[in-house]
Amino acid sequence: MVLKYGGVLTHAGRKQAEELGRVFRNSMYPGEGTGLLRLHSTYRHDLKIYSSDEGRVQMSAAAFAKGLLDLEGPLTPILVSLVSKDSSMLDGLDTASIEMEEAKARLYDIIVSEKQVIPLNSETPWMADGAGLPLDALHLLPRLVELIKKVTAQVKVLCKAEEDRLADTTLDEALPPYDQATALGKTNMDVDRIAAGLPCGSEGFLLMFARWKKLERDIYNERKGRFDITKIPDVYDSSKYDLVHNTHLKLDGLGELYTVAKALADGVIPNEYGINPVHKLKIGSKIARKLLGKILIDLRNTREEAINIAELKNAQDSAPAHKLTKLTDDDTKSAKSRIKLDGSRRSSSNSEKSLDAEEDDDKETRYRLDPKYANVRTPERHVRTRLYFTSESHIHSLINVLRYCNLDESLQGEGLVSNGALHKVFETKELDYLTHIVLRMYENTGVALDDSRRFRIELLFSCGAAVNPLDASPRQQDHTLPVFPPVSLQEDSSYLTFHKLESMIQPFAMPAEDFPPATTPQGFAGLFPKSGGVLERLANLWPFNKHLNQKV
Repeated sequence: MVLKYGGVLTHAGRKQAEELGRVFRNSMYPGEGTGLLRLHSTYRHDLKIYSSDEGRVQMSAAAFAKGLLDLEGPLTPILVSLVSKDSSMLDGLDTASIEMEEAKARLYDIIVSEKQVIPLNSETPWMADGAGLPLDALHLLPRLVELIKKVTAQVKVLCKAEEDRLADTTLDEALPPYDQATALGKTNMDVDRIAAGLPCGSEGFLLMFARWKKLERDIYNERKGRFDITKIPDVYDSSKYDLVHNTHLKLDGLGELYTVAKALADGVIPNEYGINPVHKLKIGSKIARKLLGKILIDLRNTREEAINIAELKNAQDSAPAHKLTKLTDDDTKSAKSRIKLDGSRRSSSNSEKSLDAEEDDDKETRYRLDPKYANVRTPERHVRTRLYFTSESHIHSLINVLRYCNLDESLQGEGLVSNGALHKVFETKELDYLTHIVLRMYENTGVALDDSRRFRIELLFSCGAAVNPLDASPRQQDHTLPVFPPVSLQEDSSYLTFHKLESMIQPFAMPAEDFPPATTPQGFAGLFPKSGGVLERLANLWPFNKHLNQKV
């Protein structure tokens, strides 16, 4: 499961993440009683959570994990114990910066030229360059600037009034300093601040004014007479945030600003990651290359583990009863190692890196439920869960590769996403907070192990909390917007095998042998590599060493 974070975690964002974790647990892992929690408490649930280096991303991941595992307490201990950081896989756009700049330049030319975007085929409107742009985009931009100035002026008045009020307040009547860290950790709406006419959350009027003033300054260059369309997403995010959390300030024109910004953002944001499907595929394969490779590794490991367990179970079932009683733990371990080695030969090369990866897998599965002492009916049942919290750019890149991978010249045949799902994704302009893509693997134990239909893949997609705050009801209750449930990207009658998914994604994914090995720093040697040589060179450069080398 790959999820999008949504900036600094507010009280509403925390509730949304925890609730989505609970919904994900009950819908993705249906079962009797506690379901996934029972598997997790009996060492039958292999869970790993990854996020980028940013603290706000990690906090969103911790909130989701709290709801997923039904944990209690603050988020910080959950973050430290469950969330792993991988910035190279889940952050950064350097690999596709040139292509994205080309897309933005081409997009600006389309807007300025007022050229109407006409698709070559009405059944596939997403194939046209700049698909999704509003027809009156050039006329909406001046109105956008006017509304930004109008809102900024009102926030400036509120900021000045707050300064005057604090200046007239005596020391005895002065309010205590506002603790931003405490505000970020709250789970409920700050009713006292709202009742006092202050901005909700951790933001004051001065910071709010600085936010809008920067947008006013950046969106339009009066000297050059040029609009900066790359700031449209920031304007949209800022207007939606204030419309959700600061409606009590009653800023005139904020609703219209949100409507105009949304119309522009719905066309600009998707096209920033490629002006057409072929361009989107090129950019997406560069940004999400490592993430795609990691997803394939996760699916392969899950498949190999299922095959190993099935082969071992078949071997035990076919063996005579008197031989089963003499089977020792060492024999079981050796059988597992032989089966695992055979599985690795089937799926990958015989390089040393693959053998090292198998050893790492053994270390990961060290804490598994022993069937001999298990007080459960299905001790062999085991599930894997991998969660990746990343930015909107990686979500766009991943979904673009999934729906347009068949456009590559090296691939032929039908794509991974159905035609109906292509229409749904194209019509879904906004990928909001907690947008997620789910890849589920099922095992059909009724077919042979070497049958490609043994493992089936299900693709699910949700646009997150992409709800219009003007239409949400009730809006003033707790500032929480609902998250859309995931929908399937395939036809009901389709059967996507893991073999097909692997063959379609493999050309765009990082190979397994290119992943750096996991290393654990040991003492100062890990923190300061080659420190001994550096210190020796520094000592030789020290002034008093020169006199020691001279002849007396």
